[in-house]
Amino acid sequence: MADLEAVRPGDLALTGGGAPRDPAPASPSPAAGDQGVMSLVDHLAELRRRLFISILAIVVGSVLGLFLAPRAIEILKAPIPGALRFTDLGGAFFIQLKVAVVIGVVLAMPVILWQLWRFVAPGLTPEERRLARPWVPLALLFFALGVAVAYVVLPFASAFLLGFAVPGVLEPLITAEAYFGFVTMLFLAFGLVMEFPIVLVLLSKVGVITSERLRKNRRMVILGIAIFAVVVTPGGDPISPSVLGTVMYLLFEFSIRLVRWTGR
Repeated sequence: MADLEAVRPGDLALTGGGAPRDPAPASPSPAAGDQGVMSLVDHLAELRRRLFISILAIVVGSVLGLFLAPRAIEILKAPIPGALRFTDLGGAFFIQLKVAVVIGVVLAMPVILWQLWRFVAPGLTPEERRLARPWVPLALLFFALGVAVAYVVLPFASAFLLGFAVPGVLEPLITAEAYFGFVTMLFLAFGLVMEFPIVLVLLSKVGVITSERLRKNRRMVILGIAIFAVVVTPGGDPISPSVLGTVMYLLFEFSIRLVRWTGR
């Protein structure tokens, strides 16, 4: 009886011969280890949401850009003497719309970068997020710097191309559609290219690249920069790709030092 009294109720489960049964191990919660894990469908839904917000920001910025487009056209047209003429009935409208969209992209860039960060950040560790977060606002600054460089390059590229005219033989007849197509491509190309060091530094933060690997592949990178600069710049003048390629190379060397300074 003393032995039976020493056993508390609930500690003994009788099975056949009365042997005590080991307590069943606690089953893990079905959600354990799965918290924060997103399926492919969830990732696609999140990507669609971020893209929708970014596009909406560009649309709102473009609406504001419509009011700024006439003044912007006057400023951008300055390197070309005389009036620019359009050849289609809706040419003037589409030119202003194109300039307004470029203005809209510039105005919406803070929202676009923020949405990109919100999409990428959940896939990073807390330490990686801490290291990468300060570079998000810098990406906006670099984009604005690229647009400013394009504005500086525009008169020189235009003067170079117009310099091949032969008075009385080859006279320029520049349409507004062709000129502003050249301008918008130039501005977007320089703005996006200035994100080059930001991308490299962020890749180093998550351990994808190192400064040593960048140095070892310098020749291939220079070749890629030269090809990219020629392909992406419009107009066919040597000034635009030369300036763009030089800027990209300087940014590449700057990125190597940044990556080394940050410890990767």
